Amino acid sequence: MRSGADRGRRLTAAVAAVPVLAAAAHVVPAATWLPGPRRAWLPSLAGAGRADHVALTFDDGPDPRSTPAFLAALDELTVRATFFVLGEQVAAHRELSHEIVRRGHELAVHGWTHDRPWRPTPVREARRLARAAHAVAEVSGARPVWYRPPYGILTGDRLLAARRTGLRPVLWTAWGRDWAADATAGSVLATVLPDLTGGGTVLLHDTDRQAAPDCWRAALAALPRLVDACRTAGLTVGPLGEHGVAHSARTPRAR
Repeated sequence: MRSGADRGRRLTAAVAAVPVLAAAAHVVPAATWLPGPRRAWLPSLAGAGRADHVALTFDDGPDPRSTPAFLAALDELTVRATFFVLGEQVAAHRELSHEIVRRGHELAVHGWTHDRPWRPTPVREARRLARAAHAVAEVSGARPVWYRPPYGILTGDRLLAARRTGLRPVLWTAWGRDWAADATAGSVLATVLPDLTGGGTVLLHDTDRQAAPDCWRAALAALPRLVDACRTAGLTVGPLGEHGVAHSARTPRAR
């Protein structure tokens, strides 16, 4: 009798543990959002690449109100970048998405919408990410390579969805906090440059759709000085596709 009771208790405990384990599998990978552990332990996920190169990336577009200004600025600077786009925005602005590619930039996947993954929904995540990847492939004519989850929160569901979709997750090594209402060109540079070395990946935004109104202007105004700082340090600025993410190293710092 005691043996049967013990087995019953163990079974009950095992059943009770299932939701806890599922929650842990969902949440634990999201710890990669923390920049210190990410850079130290997962340099590839952080976007660490060639020692002589800086990857310039933009999130949340395309946005017809602001993205064309970034395209014009990048043309002026003779710089190409990677745009992490939202599937719903690509579907709504196909011509602008085509224009990004036509000007030599790389399209990558930022999800279908810019939502937070509060609870495990593996089927939904896989379906929406595949839909976003398909939208990007349609307008670019090439299968996308990179995936950056909204808010940089790489949950277990999102990681599994990326693998099933054939996308490679990549976050960043430096960001500009350009989404804030009080962001200025000076504040963006002051935030980016201390963390920016060769091999780094910079996160900026070409839209304010998920942020304070008109904050994109701070990132736009910071671009020339950011690119100049990189070039002064002997670093080339370009898209992730030219970054050699699998080969990270210690490098010169942009100032």
